[in-house]
Amino acid sequence: MSTETTGLTVPGHIAIIMDGNGRWAQERGQFRLFGHKAGVQAVREVVETARSLGVRYLTLYAFSTENWRRPENEVSGLMALLQSYLKAELKTMLRNDIRLCCLGEVQQLPVEVGQVLEKTMAKTAHCSAMVLNLALSYGGRNELLRVARNLARECEQGTLHWADIDETLFTGRLYSAGQPDPDLLIRTGGEHRLSNFLLWQLSYAELYFTDTKWPDFRCQHLVAAIEAYNQRQRRFGKTGDQVQQPEPL
Repeated sequence: MSTETTGLTVPGHIAIIMDGNGRWAQERGQFRLFGHKAGVQAVREVVETARSLGVRYLTLYAFSTENWRRPENEVSGLMALLQSYLKAELKTMLRNDIRLCCLGEVQQLPVEVGQVLEKTMAKTAHCSAMVLNLALSYGGRNELLRVARNLARECEQGTLHWADIDETLFTGRLYSAGQPDPDLLIRTGGEHRLSNFLLWQLSYAELYFTDTKWPDFRCQHLVAAIEAYNQRQRRFGKTGDQVQQPEPL
């Protein structure tokens, strides 16, 4: 669901694949972690801009299940950055009425990171202006397998009949249960793929790719993506003529 503001229809839910940190650093003769540190400022600005524009849900792909395969020093550096970000941004989240949620296998995170994450989510649980989802240790295929296995277990136990499994039930078992699907997916860094991100939820999202690498992504880039979104016609299987017809009174 989208909202109207400043002449633009603002997507109700924006998802972002924050790509290009490592390449941005390498272009400057720096280690990859230098790019991840620079990317934190982009996160701050995009979160605050999304909040000011009236975005209700913002989902950031922060760390995938595949990212665990990266060099140990990079992984530990990313976990340290995550921990410091959560501590530093708690007051800002509370001031801006932003609720923090997490999508993914949180139990795989280092204990101290998980504790800070749980504390931040608990302290912002009452906030209602915007939901900030961090996809951490997240993989789309893993999420779908997790739901399928849980439903199969319930069928085996006799608490669920297979014929009762439909899209609504399945959606309600995802990490994002209770939230609307993303209207707009943004991927930075010049790559044109989903990288195992929200495979179910992105079925009808508008896709926007930019060559801008994440550390350089700022307010104007988010607005440009929303402007491009406004040029799309979302048909959801209907024809263009059907979408343009006014709703009957």
